[in-house]
Amino acid sequence: MKKNKHCIVILLIIIFATAYCGQAIASFDISAESAILIEASTGQVVFEKNADTPMPPASITKLMTLFIALDSLEKGEIKWDDEVVVSEDAWRMDGSQMFLAIGQKVSIGDLITGISVVSANDACISIAEHLYGSEGAFSEAMNRKAKELGLTNSHFNNSNGLPSDNHYMSARDIAILAQQLIESHPRILELETIREFTFNNILQYNRNPLLGVYPGADGLKTGWTEEAGYCLVGTALQNEMRMISVVLKTENEEERLKSSRELLSHGFRNYEKATIMWANSLIGERPVKDGKQLTVPIIAKDNIIAVIPIGSRDEIEKTPEYIKDLQAPITKGDVIGTLKLSLNGKLLGQTEILVNQDVDRAGFFVRLFRWIAGLFGR
Repeated sequence: MKKNKHCIVILLIIIFATAYCGQAIASFDISAESAILIEASTGQVVFEKNADTPMPPASITKLMTLFIALDSLEKGEIKWDDEVVVSEDAWRMDGSQMFLAIGQKVSIGDLITGISVVSANDACISIAEHLYGSEGAFSEAMNRKAKELGLTNSHFNNSNGLPSDNHYMSARDIAILAQQLIESHPRILELETIREFTFNNILQYNRNPLLGVYPGADGLKTGWTEEAGYCLVGTALQNEMRMISVVLKTENEEERLKSSRELLSHGFRNYEKATIMWANSLIGERPVKDGKQLTVPIIAKDNIIAVIPIGSRDEIEKTPEYIKDLQAPITKGDVIGTLKLSLNGKLLGQTEILVNQDVDRAGFFVRLFRWIAGLFGR
């Protein structure tokens, strides 16, 4: 009797905890005017708030500048040690700087590091002019890259994010840009975690408030202007899961850090990255018309990896969609449909359904016997 009571108590605790967790996820919010949280390897959105609203991105713009510079390095168009001559336009830049001097020769490596660590506006102009001759031409390249990456609510007028009409990004576009930048150029995380940078005998410190404060944080870019407010693209890696957070237009530095920490923690505490379907897993069997065997086993082609609320695996719905009925002969590996996995109406992933066995056509007399048996309902 006592054992049964203990089991009931444990069951009630589990039910209560699950319900509380679900309620906490549903009611979560932060103070930023616009925000998004995604898991990097899948691109899955974990949280969003006004994520498609175009907004001034301030220095977050520099992620695109760095993307193009790193692309050029990878293609061999420039080298890390190449020297750039600083122009007067670069020297005149306001805001955060490396404090470049007119006519000074600076390496590409120092310029990229200066943009990454101290968000140097003058370094952005130098990179833009060196690669494309002018900042206007560089901005056109930024917009082409945005289109290539599928950014639908972004437009660039300059390389550094200083206020300009028709210069904007959405939180979703920023998250996609950050995800693609990390995937294409993982070196960016090494650059963004450099804690201090000295140039022209001037020591400056990394502006990212998450570094050394939030577990696993290793990027990515802060931003601020009067119109943009305080912004931050953050990323952290915990338990082999990378989250990317974007917060736009918070009121001050403290609120920016608080919102970013809350957003990342919401992801890591409430979600897990899981393999919800394994390649070659048996899905079931399908009938085969005129086959030597009446049915054939069918399997999933690929792994499906998704980010799901912790403890929700049993709630995942598996929906097969078949493209045709099977008629012998059929060959192992034939694609016969798609398996879709969803949770609460949201698609988590899909994979092709494959036949897992050859099935030859049955002989004439076997087919005749089955036909006759069918007439008698057997």
